[in-house]
Amino acid sequence: MSDDSERPVGSDPSVTVLYAQVRDVKPRMSIDEEGYLRAEGWPGAAGKVFLGDVAQAALRALGPHDPPRFTEQPGYDEQRWELKSNANDLTLTITSREYWGFGLFAICFLNKIEISGPLALRARCVHDLVASLGRDPWEASWLRRFEKASGCDSSQHKDAWESLVARAREDMGEEVNQLEDALRALRGADQSAEGVLDAAELALEEAKAALADRNAPAVERALGRASSAIIEADPSTGVRSTERMAQRSTAVPSAQKPEAVDAKHLLDEVPFVDLSEEE
Repeated sequence: MSDDSERPVGSDPSVTVLYAQVRDVKPRMSIDEEGYLRAEGWPGAAGKVFLGDVAQAALRALGPHDPPRFTEQPGYDEQRWELKSNANDLTLTITSREYWGFGLFAICFLNKIEISGPLALRARCVHDLVASLGRDPWEASWLRRFEKASGCDSSQHKDAWESLVARAREDMGEEVNQLEDALRALRGADQSAEGVLDAAELALEEAKAALADRNAPAVERALGRASSAIIEADPSTGVRSTERMAQRSTAVPSAQKPEAVDAKHLLDEVPFVDLSEEE
């Protein structure tokens, strides 16, 4: 397993190190022959593992990622392990181990979380982890033992987590502010675009509400709708004029039906040959 003394708790330009209290051992999952994490009941599974609530939330927050692979597989204790996964520019490593009580209960375990990659992406991952978990992961079941095992006091743990959550919220808030500035700049420029701008403003209000609820996916969806509406309303993009031209070209009705062609004279010109008497 990773050496706890390698890096201090918190973030530097390349990596973030955090510790989290495990509360629930589930879900229980399988490990295939190559050491990859698989769903429970995987055909030909070589081992079993209790992933735990923190690791499950961390992998979910990582977004689309490679199948996690165990760099240290569990033995007799299915809750003691180390795994790694990659997602685009991020690399996530989670180490699970007991820090008191001989690992007899779920709350005897902590997870060490290491995330490397761009700081903005690390912050977003941590933000989504905390939101998915629904509790403060730095709150320990046995504080003194937790501090001793991590080599860090409770206030440092709290600051390390909250600073990243705050960074992610600031980044998303800045995106909202930028789109609001763009919306204000377009107001009154084109009366025919006011309805589109109203839709953008509504989407931005939804983004703010989702940000207050720590619902980052909902923030992204709302920002996407607002951005699309603002691009449509901006005359410099030519989106609306292009759409209007396309609508005009496809909406021109056919005023008259094509006249029927009188082809009787063609039939008159076909010679009649009687072949009934030819044997």
